[in-house]
Amino acid sequence: MFDSVNASAIKERVACFVVWLGAAAILCVLMWIVFDILMKGASQLSINFLLNAPEDAGRSGGIGTIIVSTLMILAVTITAAVPLALASAIALSEDAKSGPGLSGFVRRSLDVLAAVPSIVFGLFGNAFFCITLGMGYSILSGGLTLACMALPILIRTTEQAIRAVPSEYRHAAAALGLSRSTALFRVILPSAMPGIGAGLVLGIGRALAETAALIFTAGYVTRMPESLSDSGRSLSVHIYDMAMNVPGGNSRAYATATVLVGLLLFINAAALATTRYAGNRGSSHVMSGAIR
Repeated sequence: MFDSVNASAIKERVACFVVWLGAAAILCVLMWIVFDILMKGASQLSINFLLNAPEDAGRSGGIGTIIVSTLMILAVTITAAVPLALASAIALSEDAKSGPGLSGFVRRSLDVLAAVPSIVFGLFGNAFFCITLGMGYSILSGGLTLACMALPILIRTTEQAIRAVPSEYRHAAAALGLSRSTALFRVILPSAMPGIGAGLVLGIGRALAETAALIFTAGYVTRMPESLSDSGRSLSVHIYDMAMNVPGGNSRAYATATVLVGLLLFINAAALATTRYAGNRGSSHVMSGAIR
């Protein structure tokens, strides 16, 4: 008996060691990437670099116009993707008990779309948004293409977050006489906010990191965009261009990568903090909202 207990304890310790070893390895890889980028790019950072427009094919000047273009593309992506993803996730989660059918087909389709390479989305965006709809190479075309790419991740993570809310919450809401829609918006969604925020972070991360899709839709132009119909270069496209097409542009590519990583960390932290605050605030007001 004692031998079996000791064997179980040893297996548990080995399993814990393997898990923590994997987590430490991932952390080390992340730290190595960030350290390498900072070591090669931090020396190029300055106020002028962040505010000025690129000059001499990017070898001098800054990335001010590129940051503006990136933020505009990201704004279009979030505006187009988040409402549609939330509505689709609610429909799929509410239809979970009806058995296989249209919802099952939609889930399989989303899983397939999530694995489609970004270059394919770029070709689709170029053919549909740029040519068929007549938007041309523009920030709007790039943002809508990225929205199509982010939708599978956003919908599936949001659906899982909604379905992970304990069923007792629905039962309690029904016992209080709340309608199905009231229970959804006052109880279920606030409780699912942390998971929804995680999905939003993943979607934003993929949108900021994409290059191939934006080359075919948003374009290469480095001037300041005046509207969504103007072409604009994103940070990821600028990094690719400086590293691959511009001789002597590696240092500027690393500096732009430093800005991109910093922007990604800031936006992700802001998104998580906002969803966590909304979730805590919604949970604290569930009973008061139910009474009203």
